[in-house]
Formats: sequence, C-alpha cells, structure tokens
Amino acid sequence: MATQEFYIRAATETDARGPFTLEQLITLAEAGQVTPETLYYEATTEQWATIESNPEVKASLFPDKKRLKVKAREVAKHPGAADKASNPITVDDMLAAAEGKTSDTSDKADPIVMQLRAARIGMWAVILLLLSSCASLVLAPPAIDFLIEKNFPKLFTHPFALLAAIDLVLALLLVLQMVSVYPLVRFRSILGLGFLGFVFWSQGETVPIIALGMASVGMYFCTIFISYLPLAVAVAVGFSGAAGFAYYMLA
Repeated sequence: MATQEFYIRAATETDARGPFTLEQLITLAEAGQVTPETLYYEATTEQWATIESNPEVKASLFPDKKRLKVKAREVAKHPGAADKASNPITVDDMLAAAEGKTSDTSDKADPIVMQLRAARIGMWAVILLLLSSCASLVLAPPAIDFLIEKNFPKLFTHPFALLAAIDLVLALLLVLQMVSVYPLVRFRSILGLGFLGFVFWSQGETVPIIALGMASVGMYFCTIFISYLPLAVAVAVGFSGAAGFAYYMLA
C-alpha cells in the first residue's frame, strides 16, 4: 500500500485531487486537509469510498494517539502558557489552523497547497499535449486527405487516426477532472512512442523519433510530478517535443 496512488475528493466536490502517495496523504491528514469522511478512489472496486471504510488506510492516516498529561510545574516553565489556556478555542481558530493560516500551521499548509497547484498545472499540460498530438496526427497526410474527402471508413481504420481519437478522448476526460485516467495516459505515452517510433524508424527518420520521445517523456512525468521545478522541466521537454513533432508532421 506504500506505493499505491490515491485520488481523493470531498463528498460535496466533483473535482478529484491526486495522485498522492500514502506519505503525502498522511501529511494532508496532519494538516487537516483530509478527514475520515474524505472519499478516495478504490481501484479494485472502481468506486469512491470513504477513508473510514478502509480500516488499513484509516489506521495509517489517523493512528490512535495516547493523551499526554502535562504536569503543572512543567506548564509553569513556559511564560504565557496560562494565558493561552485561559482563552477558549473558537471554530474560527480551528478552521484557520486547518487551512494553515496560523503561525503554528502555516509552514505545514503551504507545501500542500503548492503540490495541489502543481498537480493542476500538470493536468492542463497533459491536456494540451494530448490535443497537440491529436491535431498533429489527424492533420498530417494521409489522414487529412481522408478527412477532406469525407472518407470516414478509411480514416477510422488508419492507425494515426485511431491514436488521435484516443488522445482526444483522454483529453476530454481530463477536462472533466477525471484524473483517475492518469494510468491510461501513461500507457498511451509509452504506446505512442513505441508504435510511432517503430513507424519512423522503419522509414529511416530520426528527427520525429527524438521529438516524439521528448513529448512522450514530458507527458508521462507531467502525471507524476507535484513539485514546481521537476514539473517545469517535464512541461518544457514535453512541449518542445510536441512542437517539433507537429512541425515535422505538418511541414
């Protein structure tokens, strides 16, 4: 379970977040961003379930903690401790702590927010890479000739057109926030590199193979990285390869 990827969302949300490792979910739980009522995607049943319904995951994220007893003489050593204890904790204080807006929790919440933003940037980068690949494959001969002639039977039997259709479907699913298709996107990047790479290698073309490899590698790692620096590298490599592949196919 340590290497399992988790996609999560609140019961009132439609957008899923992830993928997260178990260690990242533990960090989210400690920061108050994940609760036992949070939904996670169970790959075995292909259903959304609450974390509390899985005893193993719940025990990892919310372990039973023993209540610590502090002696009175130890509390007296810290100036101002009595004043803090005398002030009741309000609901606003708890919400601020959960969102990382207090001096004690700001350092814990900021990395989580950055990871979520990086994951969203990566998702839109993958969408653009898939649409770019779809356009490059459909608008290049002979697929574009079949499209202009409205010869759809030949178009749909052409391997490039079939691969472009897969790209379009995956892009539309990601636009709908269905990040659970990330494993299919990774498989698509490997499949496209293998199939198209073999086609161009058999024709003695090396430039499109290099461009295709960069685009596939960038797309693959955009679904994995949730840190800005490695994600920026993956995006740069992916779009550079996609631009080169599009230029070759449409030139």
